[in-house]
Amino acid sequence: MVTLRLEGIAKTFPNGTVALSGVDLVLAPGRVHGLLGANGAGKSTLIKILAGALAPTAGTIRRDDAVVRWSSPRGAKAAGVATIYQHIPLVPTLSALENILLDEGGWRRRRADARARIAALVASLGNPFPLDTPVGDLPIGARQMVAITQALASGAEVVVMDEPTASLAGHERARVYETIRRLAAEGKAVLFVSHFIDEIMALTDEVTVLRDGRTVLHAETAGLEPQAIAAAIAGRSVTALERPAVARTPGAPVLELRDVASPGKLAPTSLTLRAGEVLGLAGTLGSGRSELLHAIFGADPAATGAVLLDGAPVGRWPDEAVAAGIALVPEDRARQGYVPLLTLAENIALPRPTGLLLDAEADRVAADAAIARLAIKAPGADALPGELSGGNAQKVVIAKWLAPTTRVLLLDEPTAGIDIGARTDILRLVRSLADDGLPVILVSSEFEELLAICDRLLVLRDGAVIGEADPATSTESDLILMTGGGAPLGAAA
Repeated sequence: MVTLRLEGIAKTFPNGTVALSGVDLVLAPGRVHGLLGANGAGKSTLIKILAGALAPTAGTIRRDDAVVRWSSPRGAKAAGVATIYQHIPLVPTLSALENILLDEGGWRRRRADARARIAALVASLGNPFPLDTPVGDLPIGARQMVAITQALASGAEVVVMDEPTASLAGHERARVYETIRRLAAEGKAVLFVSHFIDEIMALTDEVTVLRDGRTVLHAETAGLEPQAIAAAIAGRSVTALERPAVARTPGAPVLELRDVASPGKLAPTSLTLRAGEVLGLAGTLGSGRSELLHAIFGADPAATGAVLLDGAPVGRWPDEAVAAGIALVPEDRARQGYVPLLTLAENIALPRPTGLLLDAEADRVAADAAIARLAIKAPGADALPGELSGGNAQKVVIAKWLAPTTRVLLLDEPTAGIDIGARTDILRLVRSLADDGLPVILVSSEFEELLAICDRLLVLRDGAVIGEADPATSTESDLILMTGGGAPLGAAA
């Protein structure tokens, strides 16, 4: 069993950016250590140092009592440290078994023995995936388990998990939780990185919070309150968004759906969205929430039914939806929300009809205004979105739609995978936009968010709207019961 100690770890990049300043961390056998922090706090840099992808500028790493150094991921693995990333780096065309054994040279010559060894390891994890299925054909939860198995097969004594549950459904998360507990019970040291405080409270033995590259909180989990963790992350006391004392009065109808459906994904759905209204869609993964947004936006070629804006039919393709004034902020911002090789100014200019052909100086002025309005932490309008933290990149995706031509804003999990501060900024922005008259449809897995800022809630299950809830009188328990099979609170409208 291995204890890994990080003492005074610092990292300054060549451009002068100080990512870490004197961070101490102990990863001990049989314990799960939670690591939290806002986007840009230094978590990713620390993980890359542990993984061997970056070298620290200063500080010492000790494996038990011996000072160790590694200059590559292979060196970290040889030292018994395995890192499992949120975006799983597996080869989709290879089988699960081939991915697990990818780093083991010559295993094909002893294939039977290697297969038996991995099969036994997978069985100990509850057989979460078939060995011979191509990884690309597995659901994301099973792919995460392949990555965990790959780490264990390398003989890892220290397992670093970088937000392993961020993209998983509830039952998939439960399997990862079971695996983390099993690893600790077997004497592994686990570093568990998450944005979800409830996960940290339930799974970890101790907690470290980073802010601005420094440790601002380290304590045993059992003696902590969630509010203390949240306050340490944000650097201030964090309270839930309070609903306005006076309910908003929505304006005239803007968007109307008439029997919008998609075969095998979405049952016929009809609704009306009014000016200044925030309509929330509550449901579990696969309930039809995102599918409904895609159908409205014209991103589902199989969708049927009518979408009307101000009484006029909207074409069934995304470019026609954009031309009509319908904007979609997709769930996967990195793949669908922005163009990585374009600057912030160019990304923000993308939705306009003439694309990037207008005055570059005007683009810069518009981008500077958006950066200021949304409090985007970026070096300037010429920065690339991939250089920003997740929360700031998400603000860029939203910023490109904040134009007078936008008539309806569709938001698909806009706060997923971002820190508390950025999450609060985005929710307040949504409320501000609605106050200015913009109608919004919001999908979120966080029921607390929906209850805090929505005027009306539709609950979906198995591709159908099963009921409507009033956020002013409903609770999270009500929504959990409805999405999980409880009786509807009211008729959908």
